[in-house]
Amino acid sequence: MSSLPFADQSQEITTRLSHMGRDSAAHGGFVNVPVYRGSTILAESLEQWNGAKTTDNPMANYGRFGSPLTRSLESAICTLEGGAGAVVFPSGLSACTHALMGLVSAGDHVLITDSVYGPTRHFADHVLGRMGVAIDYFRPTDVEQLKQKIRNNTRVIYVESPGSITFEVQDISAITAIARKQDAYVVMDNTWATPLFFKPLDHGVDISVQAATKYIIGHSDALLGIATANDRALRHLQAAAHDFGETAGPDDVFLALRGLRTLAIRLQQHYESGVRLAKWLEGHPAVDAVLHPALPSHPGHELWRRDFTGASGLFGAVLKPMTPHQLSVLFKAFRFFGIGLSWGGFESLALLIDPLPKRDDGRAFGNGHLLRIHAGLESSDDLIHDFDAALAAARKVAG
Repeated sequence: MSSLPFADQSQEITTRLSHMGRDSAAHGGFVNVPVYRGSTILAESLEQWNGAKTTDNPMANYGRFGSPLTRSLESAICTLEGGAGAVVFPSGLSACTHALMGLVSAGDHVLITDSVYGPTRHFADHVLGRMGVAIDYFRPTDVEQLKQKIRNNTRVIYVESPGSITFEVQDISAITAIARKQDAYVVMDNTWATPLFFKPLDHGVDISVQAATKYIIGHSDALLGIATANDRALRHLQAAAHDFGETAGPDDVFLALRGLRTLAIRLQQHYESGVRLAKWLEGHPAVDAVLHPALPSHPGHELWRRDFTGASGLFGAVLKPMTPHQLSVLFKAFRFFGIGLSWGGFESLALLIDPLPKRDDGRAFGNGHLLRIHAGLESSDDLIHDFDAALAAARKVAG
């Protein structure tokens, strides 16, 4: 079976995901693209060897620069994103940092939403700053503040919507319009929504970053990042990957392609379970607030409705004050919610955010406790019952 032509975007996404990025006839009839492991790639003639060279990379015929497997994943993600090209990286953070590195030079200025993923913020402060790149942060929902902070040398505006940990929704179209006037690039971390629920490049973003570790792989068994660029930014993204020697392991790439086949079905379950759990938590007496863009109570709900076609299973909840002992009992009582980093796999997670995330304007969450919650693929009834029992156990005990 050959790859389907995907010019017809009316095809159901489940159909498209089942077929994109694979060509059985090119791989001995195997349904999945085989795992290609290797460094040396032999040419059958000098003409073939010379024909594999590219202007920017005369050594392109080498394992570090990809295989049919790598190109299959990059092609599939690029199709989903509507980009000019995609590059695979060994982790989501690597995709974030190299997207930035490909665009900036010493003396440039970068504006970053202050709700950005913590490790990306650390990289900006401790690596870009050391290299002579000026960094400023802006409130994610304050477009006027963003305008005020732009300088003549602003090279990149880095966004993430919803925000990491605190789930602020940004007006990406407004931000990219501002960037265009300054001739600045916009990079967006779109891991939460994936290309199925939000398409950054359609909103003017230049590079869309995915931590494929999360929903694309979907089984918590591999690390991978992918960045997709438009025509304007692609050469910079490719150069950053090339110059820093970035490459991803073939087994991880294979697992990402495997996960892609069921992405739409899994995301729909995460979406429905996450919203149902969030609504239930919003009505619980032990919960002070729920941070989920799909809830009407969320400050960014109207923007989410305008721009997104769905929501992932990740959201936040602020519990009313508990003692350390009560928090300990709460987490011990969970049956289905594990304590762990990452998210996007089939399993449910609950993580106490302590210390609270750094925010430049001093925003806080009262005296409560901020949880990051991921609704996995378990029954939503079971997840609600599990949370209900754990909260009941915590409220029964004294400090």
